[in-house]
Amino acid sequence: MVCVTKRDTRNNETPGEQARLEVLARYPRAAPDLQSQLDRFARLAAQICKAPVGLVSIVEQDRQVFVGRSGTELLETPRDWSFCAHAMLRDDAMIVPDATIDARFRDNPLVTGQPGIRFYAGQPLVSAEGMPLGSFCVIDTEARGDLTPEQREGLETLSIAAMGLLEKAREESSSEDFARSSSNRITELQQRFEFLSNAMPQLVWMTDAEGRVDYLNRRWIEFVGLPAEKSLGSRWLDHVHPDDRAHTSLAWREATDAGQLYETEYRLRHADGEHRWVLARGMPMLREDGRPSRWIGTCTDIHEQRESAERLEILSRELNHRIKNIFAVIGGLISMTLRGAPEIREKGSELQARVLALGRAHDFVRTHRGEEIMHKAYTSLQDMLAALLEPYQGGEVMRIEISGADVQIDDRSATPLALYFHELATNAAKYGALSTDEGAVSLTLRHADDDIVMIWQERGGPAIAQNAEKGFGAKLIELSIGRQLGGSLDYDWTPEGLCVTATVPMRLMAR
Repeated sequence: MVCVTKRDTRNNETPGEQARLEVLARYPRAAPDLQSQLDRFARLAAQICKAPVGLVSIVEQDRQVFVGRSGTELLETPRDWSFCAHAMLRDDAMIVPDATIDARFRDNPLVTGQPGIRFYAGQPLVSAEGMPLGSFCVIDTEARGDLTPEQREGLETLSIAAMGLLEKAREESSSEDFARSSSNRITELQQRFEFLSNAMPQLVWMTDAEGRVDYLNRRWIEFVGLPAEKSLGSRWLDHVHPDDRAHTSLAWREATDAGQLYETEYRLRHADGEHRWVLARGMPMLREDGRPSRWIGTCTDIHEQRESAERLEILSRELNHRIKNIFAVIGGLISMTLRGAPEIREKGSELQARVLALGRAHDFVRTHRGEEIMHKAYTSLQDMLAALLEPYQGGEVMRIEISGADVQIDDRSATPLALYFHELATNAAKYGALSTDEGAVSLTLRHADDDIVMIWQERGGPAIAQNAEKGFGAKLIELSIGRQLGGSLDYDWTPEGLCVTATVPMRLMAR
């Protein structure tokens, strides 16, 4: 009986042949002991089937290769001659009782010549993906009938075992390839990191999870002028200026304990013996549980910038001092003038109060460094207002209540704001709510989209009628809010008292 294959599959006519070859390429041929184990399986199959030849055949693009063999010295043959190229496409064993009368094989050189194949029985070898790889077969030089059920079962079992060996070899090879690829990739990434870290102008460092330094780039080594091991672990602190060591160590310990960003400034001893200011920044590399696995950071030499900033600070302090003296001189000149001109004393006193208000506003926006550390009060509208309006409070009784949002201000906005609120408070003290013992003012600050809204509401004072004629104070208010701050004013003479709402763009409150 001649078994016919389901379809002709010579060479590359097999559907999905390229995909099959890609899968086939993943199987190693030179895995340790693989050849000898497959040879034993081939020999056992030949014994079970009482055939002189047993083969484990892998069908490649142009040839079939015998990765396991018994009873023959052949290592491979052209694919065009291959019986296994047909057998591998079946779902069960392919049996050829007599190849000389089989239309597919009677002209095959392996039939007409050596070794003179007559009988063939092949069990397909199929990959885990379902791709046909070849065949586990037995061959006889004499025609014969079908295999017995026991022989079929033995051939099928051995083919499964052979396929298991091939799959194991592929898995191990894949793991080795992956490990090798990963190792190569890690080496490449390490080399890239080394190159980048050494190319950077900063001093680059890395630590383990506990914050012990285990890597320093070339810049660090050149900066301190000592071998890397002199700075590893916690020995880097030995290069920090003694006066900065305590706060630097504390900042680093707090960052590593909390797993948060690290940033501080300290003086680091240079190779020439000079201590130079550096800005140190570090970032944790987090594991899946959110805890740091490593730290990586830099130290940037800011010595020149720091010295330049200190020189500018000295100039700034001198300028602030002179401006403050100017306010004092102007106030003194006004006082001297008023003593000799009592007829303008009232207007002169108002001018003097405005100058003093400007002086207080200036104090709240001038910068401080060194021993006078930058504080919120120097950029806070609420804090400036508290100081500016303090003379109008009633001792223990708060005549002016300031509430709501706070806003950052700078020297550009402080002057017109000081004049604006000084005028409101002065008018309230003369004619409005602060002119009586029962009167009070609420000053509310709130955000409205991109604006800050400042509501001055008087209550408990005498009734005030709207005055169509604008005095100097009203003009000063409009100049301060409208022209200098690009805002708008809304007046409302309510029964409770005057309500003035000023709306100013937030972008003009501080740079």
